[in-house]
Amino acid sequence: MNKKIYPWYIITFVIILKFTLEYLFVSSIYELHRDEFLHLDQANHLAWGYPSLPPLTSWLAVIIKFLGNGIFWVRFFPALAGAITIWLVWEIVKLLKGSLYAALLATFSILFSSLLRLNILFQPNSMDVLFFTLILFFVIKYIQTEKNINLYFLGSSIGFGMMNKYTVAFLVAGLFVGILFTPHRKLLLNKHFYGAIGLAIIIFLPNIIWQIQHHFPVIWHMNTLERTQLVNVNTSDFIGEQIKFFAGSVFIWAVGLILLFVYPPFKNYRIIGIVFVITMALFIYFHAKGYYAIGLYPILFPFGAIYFDKILSKKYFSWLKPTLIILNAGLIIWLSPVIFPLSSPKYIASHPKRFEKLEMLRWEDGKNHQLPQDFADMLGWKELARKADKAFEMIPKNEQTQTLVLADNYGQTGAINFYSKHIRNAVSFTFDYLDLFPDFSKIKHYIVIGEQSDDKDIAHFKSFQKIGEIKNPYAREKGTGIYLLSYPDETIAPMLKKRLSSLKAEL
Repeated sequence: MNKKIYPWYIITFVIILKFTLEYLFVSSIYELHRDEFLHLDQANHLAWGYPSLPPLTSWLAVIIKFLGNGIFWVRFFPALAGAITIWLVWEIVKLLKGSLYAALLATFSILFSSLLRLNILFQPNSMDVLFFTLILFFVIKYIQTEKNINLYFLGSSIGFGMMNKYTVAFLVAGLFVGILFTPHRKLLLNKHFYGAIGLAIIIFLPNIIWQIQHHFPVIWHMNTLERTQLVNVNTSDFIGEQIKFFAGSVFIWAVGLILLFVYPPFKNYRIIGIVFVITMALFIYFHAKGYYAIGLYPILFPFGAIYFDKILSKKYFSWLKPTLIILNAGLIIWLSPVIFPLSSPKYIASHPKRFEKLEMLRWEDGKNHQLPQDFADMLGWKELARKADKAFEMIPKNEQTQTLVLADNYGQTGAINFYSKHIRNAVSFTFDYLDLFPDFSKIKHYIVIGEQSDDKDIAHFKSFQKIGEIKNPYAREKGTGIYLLSYPDETIAPMLKKRLSSLKAEL
């Protein structure tokens, strides 16, 4: 294909625009998100796995830490994952020999979508979407070329995708069904196919070994999610979210999906449609959160865009070509004050109707609150770290090394370790931190974050002070207290050790 048909400066402009919007669509009022602190803190205790997720995000956190832990770099890597996803969609249109307009329609459909919000946060989700797209990109690449090297690229994408997030396993299940029910079942006779599987396993093997050594905490984690969060997910809400993710271009991916089953020129790629259907069915069956499925959509846009280009190239419809892109971009701009953390918490709380219509105020507990949950999770953390520092500074300097900062959840723990001037070893009785506790018998001071302990517990310390609490009325952590408890008696260390052992036994 002539390179002039796809000018490099156009996709470069789209990618630059992508990065620019990711930084512009977050108000400085907001801090980092609760989940981001967990992932950033994992750079301080690297492992081949964690109870809540595989290790790849922690590797990126190490790079961010090396670069200074600045907000620019925290935002950079999810934005980069989104930019590469857009580039892959551009390349898929080229593989399918679509026009420049088809490439623009597909890439702008990805750019002006929920991925703009997803790619703000340093979480495994941005990389998850990238790996979903990358895996299916190499499926298409192999179908076109039948070069075995693409099978190994496919295998490595699966391996690293699994090292990022276990949701890739659902995609792999869909892929195997697609292979079995299409002419591509001939892959089962190709030794390189098994070589690619072996490569994926080798890449993922360190995490498998880690899971075995720790008695498969991923099972515990999934059971906990099912009991505390996924139980509130119903099929109608899940399907409704799928429509919202690409609201301005839903017709493009929907048409692309249908055409994979009925349009003769796309017959050879029917496996992509089967993968989508099977993977989506698995997500619905297991009550997955709606955003787990976002990675399935980018691959559909090239097919839909190519078909729309064909239809709109007719004389009476050509005016619609720019209109489709403009309307999609306009929708995102119109909705941006609602779906992005741009408006102040005070404004949102006093103007809830527009947020309620989009169900933005509904949290994981199934109830409506004054702010979207993600926004409330981006407030109060600097205040928490500042007050934890105040408690730390009240401890005699010669005893500060004998201090344990004990938080109530991973968000508090990671935020203190990230923002604090003095503290870098806060822990909590959450499963990602259970291996990081010091010897309790050597601790003279406890800075406790959370609810105040009852009088019976306080009685075991010679000194007890409440240093303060999170005052921000819009923070999800509003009211969380900061307490300094000093000089425990001999019962505290055995009690905490017993609790720690009990939690480890659950894994």
